[in-house]
Amino acid sequence: MGNQIRTTLLMALLTVLIMVVGQWVGGRQGMLIALVMAAGMNFFSYWFSDKIVLRMYNAQEVGPQESPELYGMVHELCRRANLPVPKVYVIPQDAPNAFATGRNPEHAAVAVTQGLLKLMSREEAMGVLAHELAHVKNRDILIGSIAATMAGAIMMLADMARWSAVFGGGHRDREEGGGGGLGLILMSILAPLGAMLIQMAISRSREYMADATGASFAGAPEGLARALEKLGAYSKRLPMDASPSTAHMFIVNPLSGRSLMSLFSTHPPLEERIARLRGLRLRGSPPPPDAGTAGSADSQDPARAMWDRLSGKK
Repeated sequence: MGNQIRTTLLMALLTVLIMVVGQWVGGRQGMLIALVMAAGMNFFSYWFSDKIVLRMYNAQEVGPQESPELYGMVHELCRRANLPVPKVYVIPQDAPNAFATGRNPEHAAVAVTQGLLKLMSREEAMGVLAHELAHVKNRDILIGSIAATMAGAIMMLADMARWSAVFGGGHRDREEGGGGGLGLILMSILAPLGAMLIQMAISRSREYMADATGASFAGAPEGLARALEKLGAYSKRLPMDASPSTAHMFIVNPLSGRSLMSLFSTHPPLEERIARLRGLRLRGSPPPPDAGTAGSADSQDPARAMWDRLSGKK
């Protein structure tokens, strides 16, 4: 509930920022023009971004015949979450990661990399898949699209402010109730920065919420917590070949091998996410089975061997 309230407040703050910047730059008319243009661009993104991003990563759709264990895990989690079974894809990359996309639960897709399937035990893979299905259940794609629309409108208004200042619109703006030339320049710099910070904060809030919701789907938070530990260690050694424009979609930042200020990150710190998940267990969830006994020994050995090599264990 705390993350839902936080998201609502951040969205309200974005709305207020649009109104203030729009009034400052071009009055109500300028604000409406920017909002309509941003909405048009994000409408296309909302309806077609799933196909674009899956093609971008050469993701291959799999079914129960091609990948029975992966499809079976998704099917079981969807039964628990009361969700329609999404399309399932495998990305041919060694870096472990995963994302969900699609405009609603009826048109969703979940994609995982080959590296994730090799590295994770069954319990850990279930945790990752549950997190991605939580994004679908919580309609985070829709929320992200709305936030992107509002942030895009603010950035367009900032561009209008810059051009207005360059061509001497400051005097006219003062007469019409807008900002002066210096105010327009400052607004054109500060407003996009503020919008981006708010948009990133919304993204981080939704990640926390997906962790908690996913833990409930999986039945226990420890599998996801251990998966995040592995993903964090691996991403530092082998950052994924990913586009920055899609980095926010993944369960962990695929570019996290590069330094990012926390305020400008789409993902919360992994340490904090892991601590919160383990806090859920401490608050009453039953302790998970020992890692050495979860699942069959045959299914655990390859994952454990890869993790030992990654961690430098002998």
